[in-house]
Amino acid sequence: MENMRAVLQLSGVSKKFGDIEANRDVSLSVAKGTIHAVVGENGAGKSTLAAIIYGMHRPDCGTMTVNGVPVQFDSPRDAIAAGIGMVHQHFMLVHPMTVTENIMLGCEQKGLFARLPLKAASEHVRRLSRQYGMEVEADARVETLSVGEEQRVEILKVLYRKASILILDEPTAVLTPQETVRLFGVLRSLRKEGKTILIITHKLDEVLDLAEFVTVMKKGGISGTVSCSQTSKQELARMMVGRDVLLRVENPPPSAGKTVLSVENLGYRNAKGLLKLDGTSFSVRSGEIFGIAGVEGNGQSELLSLLWGMHDRKGAVSGKIVLDGIDITGMTPASICALGVSHIPEDRLKHAVVASHSVSENLLFGRHREPRFHRGPGFDRQAVADYARNLAGRYDIRCSDPERQPLRSLSGGNQQKVVVGRELDRPGMKLLILAQPTRGVDIGAIEFIHKSIIEARDNGAAILLVSSELDELIALSSRIGCLYKGSMRRIFTETEVSGGRTEELLFKQEIGLHIT
Repeated sequence: MENMRAVLQLSGVSKKFGDIEANRDVSLSVAKGTIHAVVGENGAGKSTLAAIIYGMHRPDCGTMTVNGVPVQFDSPRDAIAAGIGMVHQHFMLVHPMTVTENIMLGCEQKGLFARLPLKAASEHVRRLSRQYGMEVEADARVETLSVGEEQRVEILKVLYRKASILILDEPTAVLTPQETVRLFGVLRSLRKEGKTILIITHKLDEVLDLAEFVTVMKKGGISGTVSCSQTSKQELARMMVGRDVLLRVENPPPSAGKTVLSVENLGYRNAKGLLKLDGTSFSVRSGEIFGIAGVEGNGQSELLSLLWGMHDRKGAVSGKIVLDGIDITGMTPASICALGVSHIPEDRLKHAVVASHSVSENLLFGRHREPRFHRGPGFDRQAVADYARNLAGRYDIRCSDPERQPLRSLSGGNQQKVVVGRELDRPGMKLLILAQPTRGVDIGAIEFIHKSIIEARDNGAAILLVSSELDELIALSSRIGCLYKGSMRRIFTETEVSGGRTEELLFKQEIGLHIT
């Protein structure tokens, strides 16, 4: 790397938010025309560093150069002018607007009442789309696009602004395996054209597959930068966490008991009359993990909404859902929860937390009716505080003061640990519904969450696991069902799932045959 010209350099960069030191004396060099990854635990300072490079935060001290020229950004507009573009983890798109309108937004370069050159812009978007193999309809409204298509729009937005340095924050967090492969093809083609790509991620397999260099961050600082060809997943994990990490959780054979959840011929048409679930049937027993595999958009969201009582009541439901002998079809979430069901939803920001509230309050949501937290007509504040501190410690939730610190100040992975800890700790749990439980979580936290899930199973809970990560499903599940176009195409038996490497490959092929 010493002989390669640096297009981006940071030296001695530090940033504090109150008493929290997000970045500490960070020095980083990114070579021109390379894919350079930045990895680290949740809360290690990766996203803050990206925000500094993109002009969203000004560092407290330190310097930065772009193409050898010292720069000091006061806003993202300054970074864009210097040839830097960023694709955020949570996409910055206006859903009612078209693809072209979103891409133009912020760089119209016209007077207040001037007519926008939408036709010319649409053609430019189409050319870029064809050039980089990112097929997306320029005139389509963003609200009609898949998650993968939305990400393509974000990348096209950066290319439209002629960026030569692209920053991608957790680019594969919400993508299917097929979409990830497609994205990597796009990034490799951009690198061949001389673009420089900085990827913020926690997925070490992807780093080793895609990047030339990787920088490891720990507690706001830099642990080291290494060539991807000269390191391993185990070594990177050790640099991130400071210890050896189990890359595949130990999962002894389960001892399944009686059926806890029975889904019988479940069908669902949404308010627009579109069929989302079509005669889906499966069961989950106590002491087992039943996994559901499939490309997102094949009915998983609708199934989860029905199981938790969060579906659109204007839709039409057929079949039934039985929990421990009780028909819960159509019940409210509060009623389902009272029967011993815990739920970790797909989208924590929409359905599991209130980002403006404190960590302590978020740990209490959904559990506020438990007598242990009450004193007379109100809450026992001491009991709540003790509970929050205990759970934060047990689940390694990185925060300085759970009672005062707002959840939005935590990294995405630490926010996820708040939800996971709250739900796994729920007393009297019969059924645990998990949707993407480790999305956006670092490798050390994944190890801990997987162990906690297996512990809940061994304590007798029935667990339904919906995940887009095939390795996660295979590592944790006793049986796995393949969901395709709202129907359960096949359920893999315990013998097939536990059959070793050969069976794992066959299983992945079966997923591809049925779902791609």
